Amino acid sequence: MPKAPRTKKAPTPAPYEDPKKAKAAEPTGPIWEAKKKNFGIGQDIQPRVDLSRYVRWPKYVRIQRQRKILYQRLKVPPSINQFTNTIDKNVSINLFKLLHKYRPEDKSEKKERLKALAEKKEQGEEDETKKKQIYIKFGLNHISKLCEQKKAQLVVIAHDVDPIE
Repeated sequence: MPKAPRTKKAPTPAPYEDPKKAKAAEPTGPIWEAKKKNFGIGQDIQPRVDLSRYVRWPKYVRIQRQRKILYQRLKVPPSINQFTNTIDKNVSINLFKLLHKYRPEDKSEKKERLKALAEKKEQGEEDETKKKQIYIKFGLNHISKLCEQKKAQLVVIAHDVDPIE
């Protein structure tokens, strides 16, 4: 038996809503009515407000926030602004190698050097032509004095020194 050709059925239309007929009204009464809140003394509880502005922040937080705003508002001279940039890892490794090469002698090395010098002096071999060794100078006052005398060739400052003076 041959099949009958299929016909496309149109979807059934939505039931007609009479605009005159109101939708089923929600129940009304004292339970569902919205009342205005009264925030007077002894009345409703006040809503939560962001009070972070009124917090007494720790001193270091206040200082870093004030410094940030000052740097935004002031024009920083280039001689001080150069200290805002830090060196990358490769350059810092090379710098530390250089600093390690010229680090000052510790107590044991100094003791050995003076002992050897005393032995030479005892034997009568005075070597006055020996030049003074070059060491790294450190300390805030010492470095600032060397900078004022224009004897400093390279000054290295830690990234967290503040203020830069």
